[in-house]
Amino acid sequence: MLTIPNILTFIRILLIPVVVLAFYIDTTLWRWIAVLAFASACATDYLDGYLARVLKQSSKLGTFLDPLADKLLVATTLLYMAGFDKISRISLIPAAVILCREIMVSGLREHLSDMNIGLPVSNLAKWKTATQMLAITILLIGDVSKRPIVWIGELFLWAAAIMTILTAYSYVVKTIQNFDD
Repeated sequence: MLTIPNILTFIRILLIPVVVLAFYIDTTLWRWIAVLAFASACATDYLDGYLARVLKQSSKLGTFLDPLADKLLVATTLLYMAGFDKISRISLIPAAVILCREIMVSGLREHLSDMNIGLPVSNLAKWKTATQMLAITILLIGDVSKRPIVWIGELFLWAAAIMTILTAYSYVVKTIQNFDD
């Protein structure tokens, strides 16, 4: 179903190649384009959910695509930031934690869907996503502005990793409860 919220989700996915391209072109202009593209994609994450509720346009496609779009955006940008040395080596730890959790939760959702059991997104998971997106946005701004705000972005990345561990734990517990012995 092609609703306004779903269109916004597709836009979020289409902005990912723009962010990726900016890493390769690597001029000041393209770094700002990366910031703008990433921040715009993050805004669509909030906006699509809000509009789905207000306009009563929730759909199975949107329920599937929204978290997938978030994972694609965050994972791709984190990988490129790591590959292009845009985050410190110590911050590779929270980046890896975040990426591993996303893969694990996708597997848990797939397992539970085979049993027709949903794994709804928790409020903490929503905060985790927002914190990840804020961290990456700050890191992208720090890269282009050369201002000493990168440490703030990395601090948020660590905070997101902690929330990532907590949400992963709660999802694992919920999944284990549905295993057959």
